[in-house]
Amino acid sequence: MPLTTPHRSALSEQVIAELRNQISSGEWPVGSRIPTEPELVEQLGVARNTVREAVRALAHNGLLDIRQGSGTYVVATSELAGVMQRRFADAEPRHIAELRSTLESSAAKLAAQRRTERDLKQLDALLERREQAWASGDAEAFVTADATFHLAVVAASHNDVMTAMYADLGEVMRDWLREDVGEKLTPESHMDHARLVDAIRESDAEAAAKEAAGYPFMCRPELFDARP
Repeated sequence: MPLTTPHRSALSEQVIAELRNQISSGEWPVGSRIPTEPELVEQLGVARNTVREAVRALAHNGLLDIRQGSGTYVVATSELAGVMQRRFADAEPRHIAELRSTLESSAAKLAAQRRTERDLKQLDALLERREQAWASGDAEAFVTADATFHLAVVAASHNDVMTAMYADLGEVMRDWLREDVGEKLTPESHMDHARLVDAIRESDAEAAAKEAAGYPFMCRPELFDARP
């Protein structure tokens, strides 16, 4: 429904909140192009200047990237995610791998202890989707499917703070995975995650933690042995 309010400043905030919700809910996933300015004007029932102001505000906060001649794209799911992406853009790949290993190992251990039947169904479905993405040969589709799977593992920990932090680091992790996997999927870069799901299903916390800890280094083991 059109957004209406007698105060322009309040209206701008309302539009910003609506656009942010489209991003955080996954309606506009990271990497996607958002509707054009005229389309947003029609959808929200507000003036072009108000839409433009809201888009610029979210671009300033790091959620959107305005690309002249191409459109506006989602680059982060929250302000904190945008900050993290900029902050760690030039980080050592080894350090990102170590961070991912630490977070996912702790989360997987908790997931094995706290997972529900709903969590297991979600993990099974996402594991299958991940394998389908691999079979398709589409590297970007695989990166997305793999990242979604790992976020679900963290979410199964039922630690809201850990899940929110991992989600905010999502694009940083995806950038690392893109570099790790490369533009073309090769047999040596394939990682079987079935054992991780099995460990979580069997409530084997130590096995789950061990499986999750090793994944960031399976494609590039030299990172594990690297020294500062």
